[in-house]
Amino acid sequence: MKTKKAVVTMKAKRYVLIVFFLSFVRKISTSVTHYSIPEEMKEGSVVANLATDLSLDVKTLNQRKMRLDIIANKKYLDVNKETGELYVVEKIDRENICSAKSSCYLRVEIILESPLRIFNIEVEILDMNDNAPQFRRDAIHLDISEATSKGERFSLSNAVDPDNGINSVKTYHLSESEYFDIEVQTGREGSKFANLILKKTLDREEYSVHNLILTAVDGGTPARSGTASVIVHVLDTNDNAPTFDKLNYSLKIMENSPIGSLIVRLNATDLDDGSNSDLTYSYSLYTSEKTQDTFNLSPSTGEITVKGMLNYEDFRIYDMEVIATDKGASALSGQCSIKVLVEDMNDNHPEISIKSFQSPVNENIELETVIAVVSVSDKDSGDNGVVDLHIPDNMPFTLRESSDNYYELVVSEPLDREKAPEYDITFTVTDRGSPPLSDNETMTLELLDVNDNVPQFPQSFYTIRVMENNAPGALLSSLTAFDPDLHENQYLVYFILEKEIANTSMSMLFSINPENGNLYALKTFDYEIENEFLFHIEARDSGSPPLSSNVTVHIIIVDQNDNAPVIVSPWRAQGSVVEETIPRSTDKGSLVAKVIALDTDSVHNSRITYQFLQVTDATLFSLDQYNGEIRTMRMFSYRDPRHQRLVVVAKDNGEPALSATVTIKLSTLETAVNKAYSDMTEVPLEYDIFSDLNLYLVIGLGSVSFLLLITILVTIVLKCQTPKPSSAAPPCRNSVLSERNSTIADSTLVSNDAYWYSMFLAETRKGKMVVRQPVPKGSRYIVSSLPRGTGLTNTSDSAASTLQVSILYTFLFSYCPFIIIVSLVHLLLYNCLGPDMSPN
Repeated sequence: MKTKKAVVTMKAKRYVLIVFFLSFVRKISTSVTHYSIPEEMKEGSVVANLATDLSLDVKTLNQRKMRLDIIANKKYLDVNKETGELYVVEKIDRENICSAKSSCYLRVEIILESPLRIFNIEVEILDMNDNAPQFRRDAIHLDISEATSKGERFSLSNAVDPDNGINSVKTYHLSESEYFDIEVQTGREGSKFANLILKKTLDREEYSVHNLILTAVDGGTPARSGTASVIVHVLDTNDNAPTFDKLNYSLKIMENSPIGSLIVRLNATDLDDGSNSDLTYSYSLYTSEKTQDTFNLSPSTGEITVKGMLNYEDFRIYDMEVIATDKGASALSGQCSIKVLVEDMNDNHPEISIKSFQSPVNENIELETVIAVVSVSDKDSGDNGVVDLHIPDNMPFTLRESSDNYYELVVSEPLDREKAPEYDITFTVTDRGSPPLSDNETMTLELLDVNDNVPQFPQSFYTIRVMENNAPGALLSSLTAFDPDLHENQYLVYFILEKEIANTSMSMLFSINPENGNLYALKTFDYEIENEFLFHIEARDSGSPPLSSNVTVHIIIVDQNDNAPVIVSPWRAQGSVVEETIPRSTDKGSLVAKVIALDTDSVHNSRITYQFLQVTDATLFSLDQYNGEIRTMRMFSYRDPRHQRLVVVAKDNGEPALSATVTIKLSTLETAVNKAYSDMTEVPLEYDIFSDLNLYLVIGLGSVSFLLLITILVTIVLKCQTPKPSSAAPPCRNSVLSERNSTIADSTLVSNDAYWYSMFLAETRKGKMVVRQPVPKGSRYIVSSLPRGTGLTNTSDSAASTLQVSILYTFLFSYCPFIIIVSLVHLLLYNCLGPDMSPN
């Protein structure tokens, strides 16, 4: 019973699943939407609008959870839920997806929910010519015999192009060649391959290798290509016989040549290759056994060497014939003839015998002292037995022949161990044979040192700069001398030569290490107290007798900026304020105060500059940064406070800079006029065009103008008057005595110096001559005016008239210009400087 129930239950479940599956299949779209796109599209490129093509509402795509599923591929595409557009997520490479297939598709499913719907999308990827043809190998090697007949074909590797259809390999090209060409053929599946055709018979001796370039071109637009090197190696055949460099050789060799001496190296060449060019050398049947026993022939190298002893007196000429044979299948050969001539030689060497040699010797050995005795000999006769003995040039020795074949070596120049501690003297004996033979013997002469060199310093004068405030015991410098002697003669001791400066010994100020010459300071130096020292240091060796030398040492103390400036003017107690008083009517540019500071450091560190650290009104005062002068930049106005506070800092030029400050309290005093102004209202003080001086100038100008007008009128009146005839007037000059203020009655009047000068000017301008004569009574003078060129015949009336005009002109031209110039200068200053700067 239970079994039946279970069966019924299983059937019910199957029925429910079948119903559910059928309902699900109804939602799947059986149609397939097809699109085509080229490969290598950029990321983000739109393929199609699925919402439009599938008649979907764009607004519901997010709600229906639209998504895209890729079937068996990487996700190259995706859908935009906002717009319903299908776009490229990643660049698509058709060759990577579909490999060698003729057609390539991407199949995707678009799934929407509520209600569930599935759409099948098929995107075809179109091929582009994005791949160039490639050969499997970059170089194709072919071996072709030079005996190959023309027209022979050789297969070449074909190129591969991943692209499809027309974009695949279309044809091949071969670089230009005199010997080769190609033939392009088509395979069963449309693939292209090329055969190499021999156009001309090869000759390995002319060209052993042919380098060609094979190019594969596809059918795309634009076309792409790939290349490979075709290297043809020409194989050799034995078609060339060996040949020697020469057919006949004539050689010379000296007697007694050692066994194994090389006479000649024969060289035969074969243009063939490989075993066809490998040669073997041998004597021919025409070469005698004596020759073959005396000379050895190497079969592989062709070298002929001495095998037995050669003696000119026994055998002088050797003839031989040598054959060179290659190792080809059909061997070829070549031959040459050789004649060897044996020459006589000087075969006995001269000999040297050292009878006496003295070493070592002192470097101060006397000249002409005998150092060695040498004898020479040679077993040969004639010129071959005559020998000559010599030693190297540029040596302080000479050879002196004492008897037959005996020589003495003597000292010819002074010796110096410091220049050359020893001499390798080579005695060379040479005979006069052809060629000459020689022998040599080398002896070493050692020199003993003597104390003949004084210690030497690298410099004759040392300048050492020491910064003041140094630490006691500081190392100043190392003064090291050099003595080229040896042992105790070069051991040096240093010390300071005593010298007192201001009752102070140098050894109290400085110390030197007697062993190494290190110079130390024993105290702290102050530049302001002492800024230099001059003394000597001596270096003495330990020879017997000892030698010494000294050097001058100049110690310069370098200043540090360790002293601050001190303000000496204006003087004030420590920490107090300097009080100064100036009138409030002080003009622009007036000197208010001058700050003077002193610094005891050196010139560089004591260069002082001044500047304001604090000032009540920066527009009122100026400070010269070099001389410290404080001056007004403008006149005081009623707005300026009565008290001004100036803080000036004096700073030196050291590093770091030191400074000092002074505070100046400046009070202004008011004059009566300024006080009256200050009591006025707060209305801004305007410039009064009628100030006192201006009023005086206006009055002066008016007076001058009035006097000028009166002068012109008087001149006109005098000119219009008719002179009265005077019969009593003599033709001679008349002179009338008068006081300073008397009326002009004649052309002569009494005048003091001022009137004399005025008269002289006026009358001279008129072309008259003026004469002044003293009067016996008092200090008066008689002044006479005489016309030029007429003598003394002028009448007194005309003279009186002229004199009156002259007096007026004298006054006019003497005083009026002065007043006018003063007025113009004042007006010019007023216009340029303004009312505040003009004098009040």
